[in-house]
Amino acid sequence: MSGMLSLRYNGCTVPTIVGYNLGNIAKQVMRVFAVVLLVLVGVVFVAAPAGLLAKLTPDYMNTTFWIVVIFAYYFLATIMPIDKIIGRLYPLFGAVLIIMAVGMTITMFTSSCEFYNWAKFPNTHPQQLPIFPLVFITIACGALSGFHATQSPLMSRCLGNERQGKAVFYGGMVAEGFIGLVWATVGMTFYTNPEALAAAGGPANVVNDTAIALMGSFGGVLAILGVVALPVTSGDTAFRAARLTIAEVFNFKQTAIASRLMVAVPIFAIGIVLAMVDFNIIWRYFGWANQTLAMIMLWAGAAYLYRKGRFHWICTVPATFMTAVVVTYICFEKSMGFGIDISISNWIGIVAAAAALAAFLIQGKKPIPGAPLDC
Repeated sequence: MSGMLSLRYNGCTVPTIVGYNLGNIAKQVMRVFAVVLLVLVGVVFVAAPAGLLAKLTPDYMNTTFWIVVIFAYYFLATIMPIDKIIGRLYPLFGAVLIIMAVGMTITMFTSSCEFYNWAKFPNTHPQQLPIFPLVFITIACGALSGFHATQSPLMSRCLGNERQGKAVFYGGMVAEGFIGLVWATVGMTFYTNPEALAAAGGPANVVNDTAIALMGSFGGVLAILGVVALPVTSGDTAFRAARLTIAEVFNFKQTAIASRLMVAVPIFAIGIVLAMVDFNIIWRYFGWANQTLAMIMLWAGAAYLYRKGRFHWICTVPATFMTAVVVTYICFEKSMGFGIDISISNWIGIVAAAAALAAFLIQGKKPIPGAPLDC
């Protein structure tokens, strides 16, 4: 929805799409959320690929070395035309991504793994944290991603016509979900129990150990590079989209390199400072902001369909559900939220979702002043 709406609105950004469908207040809220989320994405997707690359290279190329290299690449990808760096590297990234997803899937079947050998319905979290809403915040991009919505304009501006949208946007969404399921399956299949998975030493070790074990030395390296491609191709476009969003807010023309640097340098300065904060804390903020932005975008898509007399429930139902998720999470979360008891938080989330749905059904068909009417 975000991709096709951007295409119909001549490549406009997600905050503008939201403004056209939910009004100016929602647009301003979306601008803040979008910039915050994009900077957080750029930060959280530095350490993980740097750690993986450090495992594949000599000791002098440690994690710090690769963090510097990745930040430098992000900076160039942010200020250079999209066809100069991103457009040239993405075919290579796409190739190793396909090798990773297909290779890990096939080798799990051929290695006689017992699939989901410890999958159970009871809560197996070591601290017994509640499945709802935490699982819907923790499992982010592979299931639902506001961040990916913010990237849609970058792609919509590269399409020749709307017919290409199904393959690019819907196809990309399905591929992302498939890759998420591949690694969820690896985690619950390669390791015999939750304790073994927890003892692996974090995501970088899990990827490294499972890829080498299942695909061998050469194939494992390709699979690891495929995993590296995932966060790297998120981080580079995140900082780029943050620059474009800020430039749109303040009406800064971005044709000259100097104008791009004026926006990009402060963004990266903030990103470098945030990179020094505890990753687990940053990830919580990223997860909640990501799903909140997705929720707002779902409401915008629902409003568009509602006014057109189309089947809006395809967006309205998940928008309502995600409203309950993000409100419940921020009420329950102790380190960044209000720390309210989970049972009370659940009821607050349900009431908020019901109120949002009722307001949408009552007000959703009213036209937004200034919004294009012919899209």
